[in-house]
Amino acid sequence: MSDLAAFRSEVQSWLADNCPASMRIATPEEEVIWGGRKQTWVNPESKVWMERMAERGWTVPHWPTEFGGGGLSPDENKILQQELERISARSPLQSFGIWMLGPALLEFASEEQKKHYLPPITRGEIRWCQGYSEPNFGSDLAGLQTKAEDKGDHYLVNGSKIWTSYADEADWIFCLVRTNADVPKHEGISFLLFDMESAGVSTSPIKLISGFSPFCQTFFDNVKVPKTQLVGELNKGWTIAKRLLQHERQMISGIGGNSALGGSGSKLSDLAKQYAGESDGRIAHQQIRDDVVEHGINDRAFQLTLARSGEEAKAGQQNASVASIFKYYGTEQNKRKFERMLEIMGILSVGWEGHSFTEREIGVTRQWLRSKANSIEGGTSEVQLNVIAKRVLGLPD
Repeated sequence: MSDLAAFRSEVQSWLADNCPASMRIATPEEEVIWGGRKQTWVNPESKVWMERMAERGWTVPHWPTEFGGGGLSPDENKILQQELERISARSPLQSFGIWMLGPALLEFASEEQKKHYLPPITRGEIRWCQGYSEPNFGSDLAGLQTKAEDKGDHYLVNGSKIWTSYADEADWIFCLVRTNADVPKHEGISFLLFDMESAGVSTSPIKLISGFSPFCQTFFDNVKVPKTQLVGELNKGWTIAKRLLQHERQMISGIGGNSALGGSGSKLSDLAKQYAGESDGRIAHQQIRDDVVEHGINDRAFQLTLARSGEEAKAGQQNASVASIFKYYGTEQNKRKFERMLEIMGILSVGWEGHSFTEREIGVTRQWLRSKANSIEGGTSEVQLNVIAKRVLGLPD
């Protein structure tokens, strides 16, 4: 038996013994686990599952073991993901720390900072939010004005951020601040980490057209941040910011390859069978069936492309700007999914509230509205197209 075959057998045995039955079905929205100090456990087995996976380092299996990861090779990680998918295991932990901050820290943080911040991320002990965008600056991220003044042993931060996702639920923030206003704007930015319970930090949720409030405006009023919480070099935070945006865009692009209705586990094909009818296990309406199949093919092709790109990145053969391609395509694919859902539901897609519409119908409509923000978050679609034109296609300005 090869080493990989033995590893697969070990994974199968461990999952059989350690993955609770309720963690092998689709995740309701209220049971998604983000971790952190404010985490509540609707299903106690969610906590069991997260802790067991974290103990193995499998919440982030490809990170080094000294930072709380599993230390798995690419082939071992692939096997683990296959076996998790085979039993329909839930993700034990959703985390901006895993998707965005962690990879940036692995590349730019000091060894002391890695050992301090990364293990709590893998264990789900700290929930992070992102402090990038600011009011009045739109897509001009480098035009940020939140200021961090040098006060000897600490920085004093003043300003505000907007679209700080889940800031009202987060424990810490990774934040871009201006530390030098007398140099070109890209050169006077630094990257700070600080506790959201620091004196002077406040948040105000923003209610969206979908009816939800995942975004917040966050305010900083004379917030003291120890200098030990500066990541990388002073005034060189733009380099970290760009790399982190690549990870964020990769993360956002993944929504386009997932046909599940946000949080409910209902797939596009299941929705079509319910509203368009079913015959011999197939969607009865031919045109809708063709549309669903086409969307599924595009999903699968996109997933395979992402996987191939991941292998290229490991071999050092990837253009960093390819993240913009994936972010743009994933955004459009996700928006198309919800457009198709509304078409399938017909007149029932106009429901907002009341007993005339089911919870599922209202949920689809609100998720459709929410999907429009995919074109803005992580860098607008227009910004991505500019990046693709200049840095991938080599077109002139």
